[in-house]
Amino acid sequence: MSETEPLASVRAPEDPSRRRLLGAATGVVGAVGVGAAAWPFLATLRPSDKAKVIGAPVEVYIGTLEPGQITRVQWRGQTIGIMRRTENMLAQLPSLTDRLRDPESDIPQQPAYAQNEYRSLRPDILVVNMHCTHLGCIPRVIPEVGAQPFDENWKGGFFCPCHRSMFDLAGRVYTGVPAVLNLLVPPYSFSDEEHVVIGINPEGVA
Repeated sequence: MSETEPLASVRAPEDPSRRRLLGAATGVVGAVGVGAAAWPFLATLRPSDKAKVIGAPVEVYIGTLEPGQITRVQWRGQTIGIMRRTENMLAQLPSLTDRLRDPESDIPQQPAYAQNEYRSLRPDILVVNMHCTHLGCIPRVIPEVGAQPFDENWKGGFFCPCHRSMFDLAGRVYTGVPAVLNLLVPPYSFSDEEHVVIGINPEGVA
């Protein structure tokens, strides 16, 4: 044999049936791998136990809620505020009409039974979604009447420091601020004098 003569291959002839078998096995392993990788993602699409109940009504005891005090609860991922308003707080509401964008709640963003001056079923109890209608921040609650850095004639209400939107103690938005809608009033009812149920309208109301 000359030094320039190519060496003969020592590999055995390829078996077509063996190649098909290997291809099939590789496909099965790949499918199993894809399935295993997809399972965590698919599992996230299944509603968790928490998600199943997150939209359920929430009953809140207000028997110990003091005049002028507010309590907060979570409902459907939103912060709901429940405030017991004093007679003085309620007396301030009519004086703000000229400073409000929607004083009569003409924009239908609350249940019909809350479309009144107090925006509530009972004058003393305010139930309102606490998220600012501008970008969803949660405003500070400043119930005291008196001059504030953001308003010299403050009559009490909600102030959002993020972009300086203001709402009165009925959740009605002021004019000249970034927010253009009143704070939302969620569906709610009273199961008795000391319990508010968030998420259920009063009996007989759809």
